[in-house]
Amino acid sequence: MNKAHIITIGNELLIGDTANTNASWIGRKLTDSGFEVEKVFTIPDDYTIIKNQIEQSIEQAQFTVVTGGLGPTHDDITKTVVADIFDSELARNEEVLAHIEEIFNKRGFTLSDSNLQQAEVPVKCEVLFNKRGTAPGMWFEKSRNYLAVLPGVPHEMKYLMREVVPLKLQKVFPESEMWATEYFKTVGIPESTLSDRIGNLEEYVNNGVGVAFLPNPAGVTIRISASGSNQTEAVEKLREIKTVLNRKIGDYLYGKGKNLELADVLGKLLAEKNLTIAAAESCTGGRLTDKLTDIPGSSRYLKGGIIAYANDIKTGMLNVEENLLAREGAVSKQVALQMAKGVAECCRADIGVSTTGIAGPDGGTDNKPVGTVWMGFWINGKHFALKSIFTSNRLVNKERTVMVVLETLRRQLLGIKSYPYELKPHYP
Repeated sequence: MNKAHIITIGNELLIGDTANTNASWIGRKLTDSGFEVEKVFTIPDDYTIIKNQIEQSIEQAQFTVVTGGLGPTHDDITKTVVADIFDSELARNEEVLAHIEEIFNKRGFTLSDSNLQQAEVPVKCEVLFNKRGTAPGMWFEKSRNYLAVLPGVPHEMKYLMREVVPLKLQKVFPESEMWATEYFKTVGIPESTLSDRIGNLEEYVNNGVGVAFLPNPAGVTIRISASGSNQTEAVEKLREIKTVLNRKIGDYLYGKGKNLELADVLGKLLAEKNLTIAAAESCTGGRLTDKLTDIPGSSRYLKGGIIAYANDIKTGMLNVEENLLAREGAVSKQVALQMAKGVAECCRADIGVSTTGIAGPDGGTDNKPVGTVWMGFWINGKHFALKSIFTSNRLVNKERTVMVVLETLRRQLLGIKSYPYELKPHYP
């Protein structure tokens, strides 16, 4: 298997000002393309360190990807370094220059000398034309080992890695192993419980199948992968373990695909059943509605939402009873139920959902600790609420609340009788 190195450049990555999402994204992309990602380096904007690391990686790996340091500012020195490594002068590329001029003209900006310099590339490189930005990518070869130098801006890097770099790799590595990878998306079950439910997968791993559990606040993704001399062979290696996972995960599996989101699945169900939904959010602050509107075509089923953070909004817009708020408090079953019904009636939706809780990190009591959340549901007249106590982390609590609401709705629409995380419904 061909080895790959990833080098990400930038002081901002090392000191934590910018999250290094490029390294993980490229790692997944290269793995899916049949490379063994052997090493990942994050290094500063330092000429000597950049030069030494790129030279070492070119010697050690069949393919090296470098990102960062191609911008127009004084600390962007990557292009100069690679030009020196390959003993190459810089020359202006007229196609890149025309592209940069077009971008600046559209935006009404004046083209500076620094931007003009971005059109200069090493003579000995092959330009990887960047339609998403002003910094072109560069492709080099040395003794049958290859180097791709890409912009650090994530959407520009991803464009080149998706649309341009694969064409180069197919030419220089025509006999690379082919990989088959599938992602099983689950929600409403902890990682440890899911692992126990599935059981020992060692026999599949010993036969060349890779299995990884990837937990996050939204759920647990199971990635399975295998390689073969061709795609058919790789896919065949996954056949048995797919059967096992489909059977044992059961109702906790909401779909397959690396980029599939639970909101996609729920949106499709709502559209198919010609149902509409509205949300009343307190502790989630609009995050639930935001998830629903991430899906193209969500106007077919989403009627609207109300961020009812203050109690007077709950009473004035959602018809929550004032004496109920005074007696039970905003974080309670009764308030969640009235919020859900109130938003359905206000927006004339078939389904109303609500969230009210103590997101943290403070504000909790002995009876209602931080992480306590009530979620209300009004589904064509069916009225119930769920209670959960999540964590002390505010953002995690918001994310998990949203996922429980979405998953509960998915199960209700599919006629699944269980609830996520084995929660029990509370009725009026």
